[in-house]
Amino acid sequence: MRVLVAEDERRLAGAIARGLRREGMAVDVTHDGAAALIKARVVPYDVVVLDRDLPELHGDEVCRRLSGNGGETKVLMLTAADSLDDVVDGLSLGADDYLPKPFEWKELVARIRALARRAGRARPAVLRSGDLELDPARRRVTRAGDDLELTPKEFGVLEALMSADGAAVSAEDLLQQVWDEHADPFTNAMRVAVMTLRRKLGDPPLIHTVPRVGYRFGG
Repeated sequence: MRVLVAEDERRLAGAIARGLRREGMAVDVTHDGAAALIKARVVPYDVVVLDRDLPELHGDEVCRRLSGNGGETKVLMLTAADSLDDVVDGLSLGADDYLPKPFEWKELVARIRALARRAGRARPAVLRSGDLELDPARRRVTRAGDDLELTPKEFGVLEALMSADGAAVSAEDLLQQVWDEHADPFTNAMRVAVMTLRRKLGDPPLIHTVPRVGYRFGG
């Protein structure tokens, strides 16, 4: 899952980003509306966590332009204003959800995950294939009933491959979905993650290399 956090309070933005990364999400951060709009037009984010009172370009305008693009990115608007009129205004601008500050961490994560499931093609809350089950909300993977201990990146790679429904996923797409904007496109981190993930999943193998394309999940 790829998320953009657009928040001008730098300490809050950093705390949100660190927490979401611990949840296995790839997170980019920006502190003004103009930069947020540029990033969101370049990267196909699943969710943009958007502070309403951003400098340079107000969050309302960022939301209006993103929703007017007809893209699949979902917008979760954050604001200190929590009256009913404020909520209605935010939703009328095109926001997909609205969360007043201060908020409970578990609620923020749950709302982001719910929005991500609605972004693009609809995805089930729990991914299953044969005896393998992946639960994004609980960060849990089991095979034949046994829990598998995966790193956040291994979990993200597996989630991306299972979500593709048997289609091949390129290495570039995996980097974009699982790593953030600081990832070196020439790094071997993704290949290492796939290698260790294959070992942990065991036999019969579930991740297959597609020559000159990338990787495919399937029995």
